[in-house]
Amino acid sequence: MEIERKYLINEKNVPANLHDYPCRNIEQGYLCREPVIRIRRDNEEYILTYKSKGLMVREEYNLPLTKEAYEHLKPKTDGTFIRKTRYMLPLRDNLTIELDIFLGSLAPLVLAEVEFPDEESANTFVPPVWFGEDVTLSSRYHNSTLSI
Repeated sequence: MEIERKYLINEKNVPANLHDYPCRNIEQGYLCREPVIRIRRDNEEYILTYKSKGLMVREEYNLPLTKEAYEHLKPKTDGTFIRKTRYMLPLRDNLTIELDIFLGSLAPLVLAEVEFPDEESANTFVPPVWFGEDVTLSSRYHNSTLSI
């Protein structure tokens, strides 16, 4: 189960010291959007993901892929292949901000996601002041939608 909130970030509000935090280079494409079936390269890890319908709460299953399987599936994806750099910023209460800086045709889009252990934590979350609009309940900012 994935429980997360998502926020638009004004690129002028992105922390200046991002390079002090761990980051990952991610590329992903979509084989299907309903249900969401995604392939992802996360640095040198390859993953096939299924996500159910939903906005803040939805089922998510991840299966490992080999690099060869990933490369085989990559040309079968639809739409724009998403590329982004994800910075992992620690937050209070053992939470982490996943700050995605999109590259290519989606630049200069910046989104922050915070995953929670339960719905109550998600519903009572107060974001940092530098976060922008809460877009959790907008499917417009799902990566599967951005790839269309």
